Amino acid sequence: MQFVEFAAICKKIEEIPGRLETADILAAEFPHLSEEELPVFVRFMRGKLFPDWSSEKLGFGPSLLYDALAYVIGKKRSYVVSAINNAGDVGKVVETLLEKREQTMFFSEELNLLNVYDRFLLMAKTSGRRTQQERLRSAQYLLSNATPLEGRYLARLMLEEMRIGVGEGVVKDAVAKAFGVLPETVEHAHQALNDLGQVAVLAKTDPARLFDVHITIFRPVKMMLAQQGSISAMVATHGKIAAENKYDGSRFQFHKANGKAAIYSRRLEDMTASLPDVVEMLNLATTHDVIIDGEVIAMMNGKPMPFQTVLRRIRRKHDIGGAADAITLCPRVFDILVLDGETLIDMPFTRRREILESVLTDYVAPQIVSDSVDELETFYHESLDRGNEGMMLKVLDSPYLPGNRGKYWIKIKPEVDTIDLVVIGAEWGEGKRAKMFGSFLLACQDETGRLLEISRVATGIDDSMLAALYDLFKDRIISEKGKTVFFEQDVVFEVGYAELQKSTNYAAGYALRFPRFIRLRDDKDVSEIETMESLTRRYSLQNKEE
Repeated sequence: MQFVEFAAICKKIEEIPGRLETADILAAEFPHLSEEELPVFVRFMRGKLFPDWSSEKLGFGPSLLYDALAYVIGKKRSYVVSAINNAGDVGKVVETLLEKREQTMFFSEELNLLNVYDRFLLMAKTSGRRTQQERLRSAQYLLSNATPLEGRYLARLMLEEMRIGVGEGVVKDAVAKAFGVLPETVEHAHQALNDLGQVAVLAKTDPARLFDVHITIFRPVKMMLAQQGSISAMVATHGKIAAENKYDGSRFQFHKANGKAAIYSRRLEDMTASLPDVVEMLNLATTHDVIIDGEVIAMMNGKPMPFQTVLRRIRRKHDIGGAADAITLCPRVFDILVLDGETLIDMPFTRRREILESVLTDYVAPQIVSDSVDELETFYHESLDRGNEGMMLKVLDSPYLPGNRGKYWIKIKPEVDTIDLVVIGAEWGEGKRAKMFGSFLLACQDETGRLLEISRVATGIDDSMLAALYDLFKDRIISEKGKTVFFEQDVVFEVGYAELQKSTNYAAGYALRFPRFIRLRDDKDVSEIETMESLTRRYSLQNKEE
């Protein structure tokens, strides 16, 4: 497939509002793609360059894009920055500037899907002192050979900000339609493989293999998530349920096989170098090849420390040994996904727990099983007294559903009115905060992954955090209009609020009353932020309580 064909399909999808129409367009294209093109096409449509499990990163930000584009169109960098600041949409600005370029390419090459992917892979694998120069050179090559429309989507891909309304759900539906397989079969295969591109290839070449997929060690899968709920509702619905502490730590997935071990974050980033002591603890706690799910907490005098303590340790790049002495980390393991090559996620939770206790000699999270509301309430308050965040309730016969935030895992916390949102922009502050960002613009997501503005937050941020956030965001600025700046959309805030209100001021149709910054959640990926479906459920529950 020529890249100009890919760009034309993207433009067509971007101009239609419907999820079903988008799935139909993709389903019509999938069968015509080769086995090599299909996974690349699927990932690119979602704004992904590599499989979700892959540690490959392009390492390409707006600054390099500005430099590359300025070179290609024969203008100063300031001209490019000004054009993007005035328009806001980087992709469309790139398209417009390429249409007006003054330099003519005498020996341009046509781009196709696979050579664009190869160039991205080269950029990701580039290392050493000249890394940025090599990435810049690759970007210049791509933009120099691109038509204006191709430039729109190349720029978005390089920033991994496609956002044309093609989310995971749309692609799964399209794969099912294109190759005549059940949507639930596609969903199950994706949970194990964590790569919709590979799932699409299996559906095309050998659909029967979708029923026999296995989780591969050292290819992390998404972690099962929890939603908010109540003890009484869970007992009324399920009777006996499992209760565990809800830790204020950092989620991890530990992999061990053939004498090797690695640990991955909630965002599937490799944390092995940052947490060698935790890796060693878990490595010594089992003789089996495993993938286990848990949370690492910081301890002091027998009491858990706040999440930020763990985060400081994970972020540390130097003197890891000294940091390990200063901050004692302890893993708490609560599930197992793979044992000696066998994928266990379809087994009921009780059976997985039995297996976990039989293969791990230490660090298994404490648990009770009960159908007594009073007993569960007591466990909950004891968990809080021990310094934990609250309690987790888990359905005994439930499977492990990677990436799913469903009814099988419920979290109970004293303050349930917090929400995870992505930061998409900010306004410059005033007075002593004039050279800092004073308030931040936040967004949730719809079912396709499109971001919708929902609130601004300015309170709850002290001066030291404000300075830290300025350092974090200053290099993420994409465009600027007056006092408002817009960022790369990859940072998540946890925000508290008093009430969820209907609102016409924000695209989400809701607004947060008295929003307050709680903490930075750089352990979370943007795909984990609040959805419109969840917001609607929150609003409904809130009104019932009233």
